[in-house]
Amino acid sequence: MANVLVPLANGCEELEAVTIIDLLRRAGINVVTAGLEAGSVKAGRGVVLLPDTTLDEALKREFEMVVLPGGLPGADYLDQDPRIQLLLKNIIANRKFVAAICAAPKVLANVGLLENKSATSYPGVLDKMDLPETNYTGNAVTIDGQIITSRGP
Repeated sequence: MANVLVPLANGCEELEAVTIIDLLRRAGINVVTAGLEAGSVKAGRGVVLLPDTTLDEALKREFEMVVLPGGLPGADYLDQDPRIQLLLKNIIANRKFVAAICAAPKVLANVGLLENKSATSYPGVLDKMDLPETNYTGNAVTIDGQIITSRGP
């Protein structure tokens, strides 16, 4: 069974987090949610989410995919976390998959994963960054190799 990690940060977009978790689990995929810190995560509109584990514990496992929910400041917290940065680089290096929704594609851009790639994001995120090596599509969803990005849920 495939294993997918969904890291959850305070301020994440609850619709993006919960919907992807629900859809993947309905498809029979093992989804592990991991908080950047121990305890609950308060999403952007006040919904409290209880992750399955902490990121430190989750990193002891193997995953075929990592999905980053967007929302602010949740995407900023993911972007600033060195564990997330290393995880994303390792996932791609091991020919596995990464998906990022809404504002979260900036995390991929900031670790260099969108160089020479096509990607999309919520308007005003990637298209406002200085990314000359990235083809910003503006599409609802863009798939380029192992990287899937979307404008929203």
